[in-house]
Amino acid sequence: MLAGKVVNFAILVGALVYLLRSPIVGYLKNRGLAIRKDLADAAAVRSEAETQLASVRSKLAGLPAELDLLRRRGEEEVAGEQRRMTEAAAGERQHLLERARRDIDIQLRVARKALLEHSAALAVSLTRERVQREITPEDQARLIDRYASEVRP
Repeated sequence: MLAGKVVNFAILVGALVYLLRSPIVGYLKNRGLAIRKDLADAAAVRSEAETQLASVRSKLAGLPAELDLLRRRGEEEVAGEQRRMTEAAAGERQHLLERARRDIDIQLRVARKALLEHSAALAVSLTRERVQREITPEDQARLIDRYASEVRP
């Protein structure tokens, strides 16, 4: 009985090996190829990652110099902007001074004209009062006669 079981087992194992040998070999061969491919892909990814890491490290190494350059550019731009603002303020100041001078000159002319008109009005008023007070009707007649004689040819 034990010998029958061993023979049955041997036949079963032999049949399984015969029937399953090619699929198992194919599976193992494909699995080996997939593992090799995955290892090759992993090596390529690792190589690419190392290249990127080297690039990042080189950029990090140049970062302080780049920051210094940016800081210097910023300081130069600030200094330039301060110069431009100072120049613009000086120009605006000069413009405002010229405008104020023109306004003052105009106001001075207007004030002089008003003063001259007021002086003339006062002079005419005083002269009128003096003429009315000092010239008599006889003086008026004599002045009219003298004017009339000068006008006649």
